[in-house]
Amino acid sequence: MPGILQTRAYTTAILTTIRERRGLLDDVAAAVDERMDRQHILHDGPHRFAVLIEESTLRNGLGGRPVMLDQLRHLLAVSRLPNVSLGVLALRPDRDKAWPVEGFWIYDTAQVNVELISGYLTITQPSEIAMYADVYAELSAQAVHGAPARALITAAINALG
Repeated sequence: MPGILQTRAYTTAILTTIRERRGLLDDVAAAVDERMDRQHILHDGPHRFAVLIEESTLRNGLGGRPVMLDQLRHLLAVSRLPNVSLGVLALRPDRDKAWPVEGFWIYDTAQVNVELISGYLTITQPSEIAMYADVYAELSAQAVHGAPARALITAAINALG
């Protein structure tokens, strides 16, 4: 789940796990506050967001049932913002070209940030940025958007009961 779309509880669950895995100092509360503060750009200014997530993300259970329910409801609300395009890569048996890849964020043509287990990688080489843009285009073509994407989110909510 991209950080810009996460709820406070979901972010706390993820950052706590990362802190424990990496053996870092406990600065989770401050990091969560920072991530939540950044979310204002969803509502302020001319920013546009095109986001793709795997359907499995909707059902991963991170943080437990209440955290996931809140996160999925938040995702439904954010998906209706006029500056947000949300696509979901549905689970299906015929994804020969659009395999899951590491999480990445493209910032126009300036850079790509890639999330790794050990941290973030920043890519600024134009040919590599273009490669990520091509992968995004392939994945986006395989994803469902709009009402079909919201139907998958609603199905995940219903599965949680």
